[in-house]
Amino acid sequence: MAALLDLNKKIDEYTSLSTERRPVIGISANRKEGMSCIAEPYFQSVVLAGGAPVLIPVVPDANVLTVIVKQLDGLILSGGGDIDPRYLGEEPISELGEIDTHRDTFDLMLLKIAFDHQVPIMGICRGHQLINVAFGGTLYQDIHARFSAEALLHNQSEPRDCATHTVQTIDKNSKLSRIFQGKDTIHVNSFHHQAVKDVAPEFRSTAVSPDGLNEAMEHPEYEIFGLQWHPEPMATNGNEEMADLFRYHIQRAKRFAEAKRLHTQIFTVDSHTDTPMIFPKTFDLGKKEGGKVNIPLMEEGYLDAVFMVAYIPQRLRDKDASQKATVYALERLSQVIKQEQLHPQRLGIARCPDDLLRLKKAGKKALFLGIENGYAIGKEIANLKVFKDLGVSYITLCHNGNNDICDSAAGIPEWNGLSPFGKEVVREMNRLGIMIDVSHASEKTFYDVLQQSRVPVIASHSSVASIAKHRRNLTDDQIKALAAADGVVQICLYKEFINQKPEKASLSDVVRHICYVVDLVGVDHVGIGSDFDGDGEVIGCRSANELIQITIRLLDAGFTLEDIGKIWGGNLLRVMRKSQKSGFD
Repeated sequence: MAALLDLNKKIDEYTSLSTERRPVIGISANRKEGMSCIAEPYFQSVVLAGGAPVLIPVVPDANVLTVIVKQLDGLILSGGGDIDPRYLGEEPISELGEIDTHRDTFDLMLLKIAFDHQVPIMGICRGHQLINVAFGGTLYQDIHARFSAEALLHNQSEPRDCATHTVQTIDKNSKLSRIFQGKDTIHVNSFHHQAVKDVAPEFRSTAVSPDGLNEAMEHPEYEIFGLQWHPEPMATNGNEEMADLFRYHIQRAKRFAEAKRLHTQIFTVDSHTDTPMIFPKTFDLGKKEGGKVNIPLMEEGYLDAVFMVAYIPQRLRDKDASQKATVYALERLSQVIKQEQLHPQRLGIARCPDDLLRLKKAGKKALFLGIENGYAIGKEIANLKVFKDLGVSYITLCHNGNNDICDSAAGIPEWNGLSPFGKEVVREMNRLGIMIDVSHASEKTFYDVLQQSRVPVIASHSSVASIAKHRRNLTDDQIKALAAADGVVQICLYKEFINQKPEKASLSDVVRHICYVVDLVGVDHVGIGSDFDGDGEVIGCRSANELIQITIRLLDAGFTLEDIGKIWGGNLLRVMRKSQKSGFD
């Protein structure tokens, strides 16, 4: 009895004094003889590195695993038996070892759900191979049966904390090389006969054994890496290099936890998505299908709000075509509004910043309405009032082609900026409190709008011309002028606007654009407008659930909570308040 009382006293003393916040690290269980279990060095390594480990039982149930993953700050995929070759589209060879399809299903489900929630992932041995399979790579079912070169003995009989061969780091810019402080040769153990063959697309091989087999890989943008050896017994036996692998993973898990907490304290707003245009008729944003923006993805990515626009391609400008454009815009916007009726417990339509505050407090997502291309109002300025009454918060004056309002960045100038009708439109949008969006506008139109508008304006989805020269991006002088008028440029994730080599456009590039604007005009004049479902995506950020990666990168770059709050919504909402206040004056 005394021993129990003494133990309880020690616990109370610790919990009353402790301010330590350890990240929660899930470890996927192995499965043996009907038991979900794990070797102790896995969780011991996590504890030594500063994490709080939890064992995830082998339960291939998406609902259960989602509940678990939502509590995690990091994930370790553990070692174990062979992976079923059917996941590779192959028949098993005789040298294949024992497989457990129950565990394969569990692991692959767990990995998918963790990736959807952007949880940092570390794979060990089987976990390394599993990552490769899940992302489209291939495996050798058996090294000695399928590997063309003469292979090392990759299934050692020495104790697990002993090194039996070396690996060479092959990418000096990799996370692995940084963890090992640039060392070329690392001493490791080896317990496998399956191995990575072709590294998954986008992943890079970061270490190989002397026989040429892959020993480590990572994704250059997502926080995912895998190791073929077992670092955990070496780490718990005093090997500092192996312990550093777990310290790195714990550090990234802490950063992810910090980003999640930050998203509860700020407004996160994506200022431009084209989702309504990808569906031919009705749609349901409660389903995780068909697009890059929906309620489940917003929930996974801790995203508060998106602007869903009715995109209207530029067509003929006669009366009949103009009327059809107006009708189409109204129909698309009505489908967005309908989402509130379909999912009243999960989202609402927001018309102003206070609506966003109300919805966030209620635990709901917010949808703002926008129109991409003022062609939607046709030749009737009265249509602006129709759209305002419907809840439209901004209108992009044009798209890729001139219209009756202004010249576009695409094509031969027709009006030398704003048309006479366009100047009326600007005045009426000011009067009604509709934000003016200058994305897609010609440079002359841009400056005409700044001269004509009595309130700040936005570029809802544009980027920096000095980094990626494109007619749709803003020059330094434009960005300075926009900032001087208290406006905001929302950095776009469209590949061509982000990198001169679009196929290489990445999350790192996006953050570079954000930082460039901050350095040029300050943190008060930049935001984020993904252009998701309008072909916006980059390597490392492809849908609404992945936008939290931008927050993580901004934290890494040293931005404060206040700064990130401005970038993620504060700046845009400031302009919205000023614009809408103008409409009430």
